[in-house]
Amino acid sequence: MKKIISFLSILVLLASCTNDDSDLISIVNPEIELNIPSGFPELNAFVSQNKPTKYGVELGEKLFSDKRFSADNTISCSSCHIQEHAFTDQKSQAVGIEGRIGLRNTPSIQNLAFMKFYNWDGSKLQLENQPLVPIITHEEMNSSILEVIGKIKDDPAYKDLFRKAFGDENITPDKIYKSIAQFEYTLISANSKYDKVKRKETAFSENELKGYQTFQQKCASCHAGELFTDQSFRNIGFPINTDTNEAGRARVTGISSDFMSFRVPTLRNIEYTAPYGSFGQFSTLESVLDYFDNGVLDADNLDPIFKEKGKKIPLTEDEKNNLIDFMKTLSDTEFVKN
Repeated sequence: MKKIISFLSILVLLASCTNDDSDLISIVNPEIELNIPSGFPELNAFVSQNKPTKYGVELGEKLFSDKRFSADNTISCSSCHIQEHAFTDQKSQAVGIEGRIGLRNTPSIQNLAFMKFYNWDGSKLQLENQPLVPIITHEEMNSSILEVIGKIKDDPAYKDLFRKAFGDENITPDKIYKSIAQFEYTLISANSKYDKVKRKETAFSENELKGYQTFQQKCASCHAGELFTDQSFRNIGFPINTDTNEAGRARVTGISSDFMSFRVPTLRNIEYTAPYGSFGQFSTLESVLDYFDNGVLDADNLDPIFKEKGKKIPLTEDEKNNLIDFMKTLSDTEFVKN
């Protein structure tokens, strides 16, 4: 009799198990190791607080490409940050819903895990705080995070990924921001010809080497280190965006000496990221170098490098051509492949 009762108990226990009990199953969500290239700076301090995980990154990439983030379901993050263009869009200024023109050129989003500032004016210090900007900006997605959540909260695929990434199906703004940042932290570009030369796997051509030498003499003070930016903000006398909303770094600090100063952009993958400048003032690298050679706009806060050299960086035609040859060695063909 005891055996029969015991057997019935087991049957009852098994029968009571439903699909809901799958929540009790432990989900393995391992951290993704970020391979820090030799010579790169330390990771941004916030990375350790939001370490990329297998499902966090998968979720972030899915959110990054979801057009439901925009009010009319036509624009996603990946609409402007296109991988084959090193996560830029080849437009002078970003284009949002209904063809609205944004204030600035779309910046590349490579090696963000090592950056201290985000956006052209450094308005964000933490990558997790950045995604809300395009979501709510009138010229970009013109939506709200609550509207986005309302659109995706009943999506089975999202429920599954949020559960795997964060332990439950509850979709919150914080989880959205964290997962997008996790995905972006993994976008590390460090396998260009330049990197292979550094690893002694190949060598520069004669013109590339000459360009590198010119770069060291005339460019490296701003485009410093392995990120090819010193992450400073400078007014280098580029043509000024006449939009009254533009003030460069001064929009953030309110300091007049920061007027029309912008974060020094990385030169990595620059071959893919034309046009150049904060609002795409220059269509080619040649036109940028010609502008430096001919003379930039004067300003009270013009960077001392230009002030001290008569508002220009003199370059011969050979130096320009060789510089461009060198800059093309910073192209990471694997990074831009879909």
